Amino acid sequence: MAAAAPPPPPSAAPEPSMAPPETTPIGHPVFTRIRLATPSDVPFIHKLIHQMAVFERLTHLFSATESSLSSNLFLSPPFHSFTIFLLELSSSPIPPLLSPSPSFTPIEKTFNFDIPLNDPESDAFSIYYGNQQVIIGGFVLFFPNYSTFLGKPGFYVEDLFVRECYRRKGFGKMLLSAVAKQAVKMGYGRVEWVVLDWNVNAITFYEQMGATVLPEWRICRLTGDALQAYQNANV
Repeated sequence: MAAAAPPPPPSAAPEPSMAPPETTPIGHPVFTRIRLATPSDVPFIHKLIHQMAVFERLTHLFSATESSLSSNLFLSPPFHSFTIFLLELSSSPIPPLLSPSPSFTPIEKTFNFDIPLNDPESDAFSIYYGNQQVIIGGFVLFFPNYSTFLGKPGFYVEDLFVRECYRRKGFGKMLLSAVAKQAVKMGYGRVEWVVLDWNVNAITFYEQMGATVLPEWRICRLTGDALQAYQNANV
């Protein structure tokens, strides 16, 4: 009778993996959401606009109040008139909205950073969903206009602003992209806005997004006393 073959040598134990599981966020995750603003967001919107006026060195032109914003915004359905997208941020997944608007599905995205983002004004820009703190980081305000040359409506972006501690992180691009995406969805022909000539960083950012800066155009504005002078004009 033939001798039985010797058993095979034991297999080497697998080396333990030092890589984190795929479900483990790398670094410091920031969960973001773009949603439609509501009347209850007016205090945040007012503070954001004031910070924007400070950044643009235009505080001498700033006279908006929470009351004036409440009286003019949110009077029409979203995208029919003045519309605001808010940028929300959190270190944890943001809970779903209890009453989402049928006009717009919130856009969510997760960013990962090497170091945590420090927000010295987090308490002033906090909103709570249950016990979870979510921070308002920026906004974009836009409304419909019309191009007679294209024969199509478009969107005009009045304001795009990201708070200082969240700049150069991709959040401004996320906000502006949301407006452009909505324009395409609605069959609109273009999205337009203006930029201060000294804001080289913003100009570069817009050009990188595919926008064309039109130096041959100038803004014409009637406001203040010059506008009021037409109250009794003989037209």
